[in-house]
Amino acid sequence: MSKETIQIPRKIANQLLHLAQTSSDIEVCGLIGSKHGQPCTCYPITNTAEHVQQSFQLDASEQIAAMVAMRHLDEDLFAIYHSHPRSPATPSYADLKQSAYPEALFLIISLNIKGVLEMRGFKINHNSAQEISLSLSA
Repeated sequence: MSKETIQIPRKIANQLLHLAQTSSDIEVCGLIGSKHGQPCTCYPITNTAEHVQQSFQLDASEQIAAMVAMRHLDEDLFAIYHSHPRSPATPSYADLKQSAYPEALFLIISLNIKGVLEMRGFKINHNSAQEISLSLSA
C-alpha cells in the first residue's frame, strides 16, 4: 500500500516553522486555507488554552474570522497546525480527543529536536491518527 504524500509550499512551511521558533515557550496554532486542494494561506490564531506551554485551543472568535476570510477568498480548510515546544511531532492524547475536523490535515511542529525543527502531518479520525508524508514544493 502506498503512503499518501501531501505537498506543502515552502513559503507556508517556513512561516509555520518561524511562528513556532519565535514563540518557543508556547504551542502556536492556527489554520491553513487552500484553493483547489493546494495550501495557500496561513491563519495564525491565538492559543487560549489554560496551559499554553503544553496544549492548544484556538481562540473561537479568531477561528470564526479565519473561516469567514477563507470563505471570502474561496478557500477551503486544508490544515490545523500547532507546535509542541517540548515533545515530539506526534499527536498527543489531547490532540486525538479534541480533533473535530477529520477532513483536515493536522500539522504538528516539534521544537524538541536539538538544532532541527520537525513538522509532520496526520489525518485524525475517531481518536486514531494516520501519518501522511509531507514534501515541500516551490
